[in-house]
Amino acid sequence: MPESSEVPESDDVAEQTPLFHEEGARWRAVAYGPVFCVIALVIELVTGPVVHWFALTLFAAILAGIVSVQVAAARRHVSVLLTDSSLRQGAEEISLDEIDEVLPVSDPYADDPQPWESARTLGELSGVPRRRTAIGLSLWDGSLAQAWARDDEGLRAALIAALADEKRAAS
Repeated sequence: MPESSEVPESDDVAEQTPLFHEEGARWRAVAYGPVFCVIALVIELVTGPVVHWFALTLFAAILAGIVSVQVAAARRHVSVLLTDSSLRQGAEEISLDEIDEVLPVSDPYADDPQPWESARTLGELSGVPRRRTAIGLSLWDGSLAQAWARDDEGLRAALIAALADEKRAAS
């Protein structure tokens, strides 16, 4: 039985090397509501005889609670991680071995959409998340899929480089 102090194999370290990463949401967003409530409290302290201590405290707690649920969901379902061996889009992870090629960018002024623009979206979602841009992928089984990211150009470049490295290593 291996001991916990042993050094991990080099393959395990290579798998965890992020080539591209998007968190989905940042935890600092949880603080925005309470900060605005503190600003409102300061304004009430300076300008008026009535200070709504209980209401502002309650609203700050409610806003922080609601936004923390949204941030946790976004970090789980809208995050992107590309490593040397896999692409994780939200809750779905596919091996780079399954990806044949990254398809060209679609022309927004074209009369007919590219075939990959109606393909299934990676990440177990019904469509590309808001404020994300789709990237067409051709898979080895002949099917098409849509990857997505906020920084679509960065993900596209990282995917192309990772696939080129994988093909080079295979030959």
